[in-house]
Amino acid sequence: MPDFGQTFLPILARFDFRSLIDILLVALIFYLLLLLLKGTVAMTLLRGIAILVALTFILGNALQLTVLSWLLRASFTALLVAVPIIFQPELRRALERIGRTSLRDAVGIAAAEGTIDILARACRRLSERRYGALMVIERETGLQEYVDTGIRLDGTTSAELLMSIFFPNSPLHDGAAILRNGRIVAASCVLPLSEEIPRHTGLGTRHRAAVGVTEKSDAISLVVSEESGEISLASNGRMIRNLDEIRLKRLLARLYGSEGRRPLTTFRSMLKG
Repeated sequence: MPDFGQTFLPILARFDFRSLIDILLVALIFYLLLLLLKGTVAMTLLRGIAILVALTFILGNALQLTVLSWLLRASFTALLVAVPIIFQPELRRALERIGRTSLRDAVGIAAAEGTIDILARACRRLSERRYGALMVIERETGLQEYVDTGIRLDGTTSAELLMSIFFPNSPLHDGAAILRNGRIVAASCVLPLSEEIPRHTGLGTRHRAAVGVTEKSDAISLVVSEESGEISLASNGRMIRNLDEIRLKRLLARLYGSEGRRPLTTFRSMLKG
């Protein structure tokens, strides 16, 4: 066994302040990546890949399995190419977050504060009447590709207009209403369905669409269940259910209102509130 001092002392001798910064930056990158993947299917896949590689490496070296060790070395390059493909949605979400700006003008903030009260009141009234509804609030990431799938309205947001849109016999009720800067820009919009929610959970297409659009953007989705009247909010690929008007207003204020400008406000912390 090589002497510990002879092996590590030369390395420690070259260790300086820049090396410390280098290590901390790499650790921070890995921490942020794991934080992004936490609670998703991608985290399970990553854990499975890590366990498989670790077991293969241990067996190959401990038992001197030549062919298995060669297979691991030969597959490593292919694994580096496969990982970005497997985790493409998560990597795309991370790059979008880096490219977003957290600045809003005063007009946008005022519109957000006024919209919060209207949306909370509209969700309560929709819930009382068991009207199924799906509303999406656009933030920094544009949703024009989904707006183009619906019917353009460009109307001022009001509880009465939302009640009319999601009235069961309305031609616009089957789909999502998308809000931008305090206005309902379109209704009956088609959204991508989440692959994170299994079909056997009992959540329907409306809930899967609400989560799906937040997986691909920084939008906020509001859902009212047609069967139970339950109010739910989705953001960052996660959903909070069983909300009332007061709690919904508080969550919207933290995500969409003036409090949402703080970069350290995370949706995961709200799951505990």
